[in-house]
Amino acid sequence: MMAMLQMKKIDIASGESIQGRIIISLLASSYFCPMRIWSIHPKYLDSKGLIAVWRETLLAKKVLENKTKGYKNHPQLNRFREDKDSLNCINQYLAEIYEEALRRDYSFDKKKFKKNLTASSLTVTHGQLDFEIKHLKAKLKKRDPRKWKEIQVITQFEPHPLFKLVPGNVEPWEKVHIS
Repeated sequence: MMAMLQMKKIDIASGESIQGRIIISLLASSYFCPMRIWSIHPKYLDSKGLIAVWRETLLAKKVLENKTKGYKNHPQLNRFREDKDSLNCINQYLAEIYEEALRRDYSFDKKKFKKNLTASSLTVTHGQLDFEIKHLKAKLKKRDPRKWKEIQVITQFEPHPLFKLVPGNVEPWEKVHIS
C-alpha cells in the first residue's frame, strides 16, 4: 500500500527543490509509518519517537526470533538479517534505546532484551542518515515544535552507536520512490 503526497517545493530524499509527485511508501510517510528503526542516535527523538522505536524494535526482535507472523518481510529488517548474529545486533540496538530512556527517566523494561552482548556494528550510508534527519525534522515540526527547534542548531548528527557511517546514497531497503 502506498501513500501519495503532492510536493511542490522539497524532495524529502534529497532536500532539493522539485516539481511533481513523490510516492512514498508507508515506511517513509509521516502519518502512516508502521515501523521505523532509526539509524540516527536516539537522543534526537522526541518522547513519542523514542517510545515508538522501542516498541517497533521489540517487534522486530520478535520477527528475528520467529515469534510473530507480521512484518517478516519488512525491508528495514534486512540490515539486521545481513549480520551473522542478527539477534545480537537487535539487542545492541535496544540496549542503546534503553540507555536513552534511562537518561530521560523513562521506565522501559530491561528484561525485554539480552545484555552481555558481543560488540558488533552495522553500516549505514551518509545518504540514509541525511534522509532520516530530514524525515525526523518533518515529523518533529508538526508533532513536537520544541524538539524540532532544539535539533535545528545541530550541524553534525550522530548515528545510533550500532551503526558505522559509510559513503553512499539512501539505502536500497528504504522505500522512497520519486516519479
